[in-house]
Amino acid sequence: MTELDFDQLYSTYAGKLQQIAYNITRDMHIAEDVVQESFLKAYKKLGTVQDSGKIGAWLCSVTRRTAIDFVRGEKRKRWMPADQTVMEQRISEQGAAESTEKKIEFMTLRDEVRGAVFRMGMEYQNVLVLRIDYGMKEHEIASVLNLKSGTVRTRLYRARLYLKKAVLDKLPA
Repeated sequence: MTELDFDQLYSTYAGKLQQIAYNITRDMHIAEDVVQESFLKAYKKLGTVQDSGKIGAWLCSVTRRTAIDFVRGEKRKRWMPADQTVMEQRISEQGAAESTEKKIEFMTLRDEVRGAVFRMGMEYQNVLVLRIDYGMKEHEIASVLNLKSGTVRTRLYRARLYLKKAVLDKLPA
């Protein structure tokens, strides 16, 4: 497609795509960024579209997936900060009145959970990380790891049991 056609595509579909992105992100500024990112992705892959009559649906699909990826990325960032200073800031935000003992207990528990995750088998570690860090659903994990959905469900169950047992064994009675 030529540059003129892409400009026409942008003027035709930008409003609809922004609405799709807004419905997922619930933020107009982020929705604008998602639409821009979607058009960049579309521009790079425009040659792969075989039926130009379905380009609108294809753009909607690209935008929807880009917005979902953005939301998942934001959830992942909020889940467990890796930086110690960010973790300490979050702890202090939860209440300055909390005792130092509670903060140390929380940090110890966090370290125990991380250690337990690294001690479990890779097959359990993989499904747990994809589920928690990336927010993937069972069928998505199954397709990424080339497994059956039931296998993923079983591994998630066993990984959670292992974490629960590992953490409860370490806690004082």
